Amino acid sequence: VEDVAGSWLKELLGLPAHASVGFTTGAQGANTVGLAAGRWQVLHRAGWDVGRDGLFGAPPVQVIVGAERHATVDRAVRLLGLGERSLVEIPARPDGAMDVGALPDALEPGGPTIVCLQAGNVNTGACDDLEAAIEAAHEAGAWVHVDGAFGLWAAASSRTAHLVRGVELADSWSCDGHKWLNVPYDCGYAFCAHPEVHAAALAYTASYLTGQVAGREFGGGDFVVESSRRARGFATWAALRSLGRSGVAGLVDRNCELARRFAAELGALDGFEIANDVVLNQVLVRAGDEALTTRLEQAIHDDGTAWLGGTTWRGERLLRIAVSNWSTAPADVDRTVAMLARLRADLAGRAGG
Repeated sequence: VEDVAGSWLKELLGLPAHASVGFTTGAQGANTVGLAAGRWQVLHRAGWDVGRDGLFGAPPVQVIVGAERHATVDRAVRLLGLGERSLVEIPARPDGAMDVGALPDALEPGGPTIVCLQAGNVNTGACDDLEAAIEAAHEAGAWVHVDGAFGLWAAASSRTAHLVRGVELADSWSCDGHKWLNVPYDCGYAFCAHPEVHAAALAYTASYLTGQVAGREFGGGDFVVESSRRARGFATWAALRSLGRSGVAGLVDRNCELARRFAAELGALDGFEIANDVVLNQVLVRAGDEALTTRLEQAIHDDGTAWLGGTTWRGERLLRIAVSNWSTAPADVDRTVAMLARLRADLAGRAGG
C-alpha cells in the first residue's frame, strides 16, 4: 500500500519516479529524515562515515536556511546533532520567501553543506525560487532539501504549479498529508532522490526480522525513524484513490480561491487590512493593535462560527487564515467575514466606552 500510495504522491507532486518514500509522523519527522540523509551524504563526500564514526571530529556541516523557515527545521538540526550554530541564515524577501540572490555568497564550495528551501511560507504562503536556488546550491556541491509541508501540494494544480517550478531537481523533500490531502494527523512523507543514501542514513537490520538479508530491497521502515509504526499508507492510499489527480487539484484550486475571497471581503471592510499577497491558501489579517488582535482572537474562539488563530509575523500580531478543509464553501467564508466584522465592532465599541 505504501509503495502504491508513494508512487501516486510522486506523480502528483512532480517528484522523480525513482525517489524513495518514507511515511512519517508529519512534517517534523519528514524534515528530520531529509536532513539525516543530507547529513550522511555531505559527510560521505568529505570522507567521513557519520553512521560509523558519529559527529565527534567530523568536518563541520553548514546548514543554509531562509530567515522565515519553519521551526521544525531548527528542531531537526538539533536532533541530528548538527546544532543551531551550523545554521547560516539568508534574508527573506518582503513576501517571506528566501532572497535567493544572497544564496551564492553563503555557499562554501567543497565544504559539507545542506541548503534548506521552503515551498509555502507558513504565514504568507510564499515559495522560494526553487529552480534558481537548487541550481546555485548544486553548483557548490550542496545537498538541497525542500520543506514542502503544505506548499508542495501546489504542484498538483496547473494553476499553482509555477510556484514550485524546479522542485524536482532537489535531493530530498518533506510534505504533510494532514493539510491539503485532509487525512488525519500522523501522515507525513519524506522523499529522497537518492534511495541508497536514504537507506544508508535510516535503515537498520535485526536477526529476527523477515527479509533482513544481504541484497534485500529497502522500503517501509528503512526510510523513517520509527521501527514500530502504524499503517499510515492506508489513509493516504484511500484519499488519493477517492480523489484522483483531478480531485486533489480541484481541492487546491478551491481553497486558494476561497483564500482570495477572504482577502477581498475583509480588505473591503473598515478596520481590516490584508498584510500579505495571497498566493496560496494563507491570509494574514491586520485587525488593530496587538491588544485588540489578541482579544479578537479569543472572541473568535468563544463565538464558534469558525476557527482561525493568530500569528506573529515580523513583530506584528495578526490573524492568520489558512483554508485547507475539503468542505469549506463560499458561504462559510461569508459567514466568517460577517462574524469577524461583528466581533471587531463589538470589541472596539467596548474599548471606546
